[in-house]
Amino acid sequence: MSVPKIKIAQPEDQRRWDDFVEELKGGPYIFWAWKEAVERAYGHQGYYLLAEEGNEVVGILPLILFRVPFKRPFLVSLPFCDYGGTLVRKKNILPALLKEALSLKESLKARGLEVRFAYRPCDLPSDQNTTEKVRLILELPPQAEDLWKALKSKVRSQVRRPLKEGAEVSVGGLDLLGAFYHIYRENMHFLGSPAHSLAWFKAILHYYGDRAQIVLVHKDNTPLAAGIILFSKDTATVPWASSLRAYKRISPNMLLYWQFLSLAAEKGLNFFDFGRSTPGEGTYRFKKQWGARPFPLYWYQEPPPREDKKPHIRPLLEKTWRKLPKGMVNWLGPRLRGYIAL
Repeated sequence: MSVPKIKIAQPEDQRRWDDFVEELKGGPYIFWAWKEAVERAYGHQGYYLLAEEGNEVVGILPLILFRVPFKRPFLVSLPFCDYGGTLVRKKNILPALLKEALSLKESLKARGLEVRFAYRPCDLPSDQNTTEKVRLILELPPQAEDLWKALKSKVRSQVRRPLKEGAEVSVGGLDLLGAFYHIYRENMHFLGSPAHSLAWFKAILHYYGDRAQIVLVHKDNTPLAAGIILFSKDTATVPWASSLRAYKRISPNMLLYWQFLSLAAEKGLNFFDFGRSTPGEGTYRFKKQWGARPFPLYWYQEPPPREDKKPHIRPLLEKTWRKLPKGMVNWLGPRLRGYIAL
């Protein structure tokens, strides 16, 4: 097999890149827009590897040089989402792209390389997998009506509940960003995690254009639940969705997700990606009730991950963050979030 020519893609390659993602059904995170949003909102630099044979694109690997204060940077594909990884036409392209990525790691003096595959490539070792998490994917029927009929009666009842309480749904973009961000920030504080900056979501909506929409559930001008949905050729993905716990009784999140699913079905898409979860946890069970099936994620790491023998302090950090004043977390959270690659 011939060895492809691999280069760092330039802005003039954006259309070819996105066309390749669409053709190979790579999912919304791999579009060029993710690179532009990361660079604009947080300043991490993208190195998007493009493999060519003649004038034909045969493979891609998006990489971000992720900088953290007081540490050497690392290369990740991709930060702030479930997966990046390679898209290739031929089997031999994947090792060629990984070899180039490792060479780039050395030249940039990065401390490591992490490639988040949406699947496990058959020729990569299992001991370099750094996550036990799964994506939950629902195969969509041709019409929203068919999807509604396939839902369990309990789920349909929960979707109707907020409508009976007078809730409504709006779909838009920047016009709904303020309401979305209010709900999202409140929810992240409750969960004990720093929130993304408002600039991040503005960048997502700007660069994704009509591939991104905000869905808002509201009642009497009060926002109850909201999320952002991203579209690719055959898949709709929801990276961020939140609801206010004060209104949990009327289940606004159920109406929110039904609207997400309806939008995807109306667009004629084949799959709905509920996103990453840990098997057995509450979010996993929530996504499963819609009929979604789990698919393991594979996050390849070089050098291979070492067993962490330190005490797991994340629960303590989450508990502490919840107790901080709202004004403090609203100011500090977006400044920290840009240095957290998950």
